[in-house]
Amino acid sequence: MFAPTSPDTSALPVSSKPLHRNRKFMLLFTGSTLSVFGNCFHSIALNLWVLQTTGSAAKMSLITVTHMVVSLLLGSVAGTIADRLNRRHLIMLCDSVRFVIVLGIAIVMLKLDQPFVWIVALSALSAVAGLLQSPSSQASITDLVGRDRVQQAAGIMNIADNAARISGLAIGGYIVAQFGGVTAIVTDAILFGLSALLVLAAGQFPQAKRVQAEKSSFRQDWLEGIRRVWSDPFARGVTFLTTIVLLFFVANLMLIQVMAVKVWQASPVHFGLIEAAIPLGYALGAMTIMGLSRRPRNRGIWILGSLLAMGPLYIAIAIMPNALGAIPIILAVGTFFSFCTMLVNVIMRIEVPSELQGRMFGILGSLTSVAPPLGLTIMAALADGYGASNVLLVSGFGLIAAATAAWFGLKAIRGYQ
Repeated sequence: MFAPTSPDTSALPVSSKPLHRNRKFMLLFTGSTLSVFGNCFHSIALNLWVLQTTGSAAKMSLITVTHMVVSLLLGSVAGTIADRLNRRHLIMLCDSVRFVIVLGIAIVMLKLDQPFVWIVALSALSAVAGLLQSPSSQASITDLVGRDRVQQAAGIMNIADNAARISGLAIGGYIVAQFGGVTAIVTDAILFGLSALLVLAAGQFPQAKRVQAEKSSFRQDWLEGIRRVWSDPFARGVTFLTTIVLLFFVANLMLIQVMAVKVWQASPVHFGLIEAAIPLGYALGAMTIMGLSRRPRNRGIWILGSLLAMGPLYIAIAIMPNALGAIPIILAVGTFFSFCTMLVNVIMRIEVPSELQGRMFGILGSLTSVAPPLGLTIMAALADGYGASNVLLVSGFGLIAAATAAWFGLKAIRGYQ
């Protein structure tokens, strides 16, 4: 096991270096994108395989619930580990462990007589490794690129993450259908192995010195991280804001999909355009933010204003009579969503000390793993009883209320430049 370290800061990155010439960042970026792709690939491939093999939706949902519970319980712990240990070593270790675990899942899948509990147990272990890898990777960015390149780096990574998630789900489903679940899972394992090798090739990461890392216990670091996150108005506001954004966004996306089928009776072409509108809008917003990276102004107002603007857009979608008219509005939702999430991600990296970022991302990971499925469960139940369009209408007004409360209550974010 790696011991807590206080790395040499003499090799901190030159802030003026362009990202495409920053070899360490580009290798981490590529490895991180492969990990995200593999994780989504793994999720869709395993869920489809379980459903096709067992015919049990309950068993398929058990894997999802397991991942959610692991994230909720261990997110802050994983973030503390990321802050105490060498983050590069931890990223390599986690991706290597996931390579082995996912290969183990493929072996169990080949032996259909094995108890299903093995699939659940190995999936849980893979989730734990992913929890450790994510805050380590996220918290390394600022030290790698410098604070004046954070906004540009975050934009690139967010665009790549979204592309990886979308393509991972699509390609994973295709490979399961064409070649079987085992082939898809083995491919996923190979991607994790490649990610570990890329981070290995990057060499030692520059890393800000963590004060008294050797003198404090793990429990002290864990409690201190939680205390500092919840006592700081900025960190607390970011946590609340991110949770609210994802709670509404994921649930409302499901309601729009239901409306497309049941209300608008959208054609396959229109349904495909609806599905593409959110990621396309997100990419447009991310590229806009990257273009403004040298002239950042009033970022707090942009964040809260974008959150507030999404409410009326959802209301407009709810009363829209057809899919064609809704598509440009959905595109706008994706654009505003990128401002809400990506700018928050940027200022977290700028304002939260490097030695605390692992815990910050870990705690956020715990909350954001619970908010989307919670919102989906509530909205789905209401949609069955009252109709998707009515629930989306009410949700739009609810988001306006939440955004208004955030505008007046989160002064630390509203005033951020």
